[in-house]
Amino acid sequence: MKIYTKTGDKGQTSLIGGTRVPKYHLRIETYGTVDELNSYIGLIMCQDIDSHNQQLLKEIQDRLFTIGASLAADPEKSKMKIPDLHETDITLLENEMDLMNETLPALKHFVLPGGNTVVSYCHIARCVCRRAERLTVELAENSFVDEHVTIYLNRLSDYLFVLARKLSAYFKAEENIWIPRV
Repeated sequence: MKIYTKTGDKGQTSLIGGTRVPKYHLRIETYGTVDELNSYIGLIMCQDIDSHNQQLLKEIQDRLFTIGASLAADPEKSKMKIPDLHETDITLLENEMDLMNETLPALKHFVLPGGNTVVSYCHIARCVCRRAERLTVELAENSFVDEHVTIYLNRLSDYLFVLARKLSAYFKAEENIWIPRV
């Protein structure tokens, strides 16, 4: 099977279900942003972090593929069975955040991104995740999007923030706090 098909050479692509849309279509932008997020998750996973977080990030990558497939399908024409997100996928992120927060100092200031390379990658992924969430919310205004997708992306951005804090502590990197000038 060849990777290139030449069917997109004129700026159109196909959704699952066969509908052709321009490559700038909101649905394409949305799942493309989820794909970008997945790449950043892979970058974090390849860093020198503990195996528990590596395994969890791999599971998150799997869920992001599920989300991408859901977003790539034309809700009116696709007959393909797409894997579903479940409430347990969201609960997993919440439970992981709760566990990490048990060992972290209370958050009393806004945190500026940085302090360590892997921490910075987490913040970049968090920002891309927020963009994916915003695009998903916009898409859902005019087309069907499973509500679990938006909720999962919302929790994932929170998870990435807490993971950044956890890794900052693990690597003994000082958290950059924002103290506004008055």
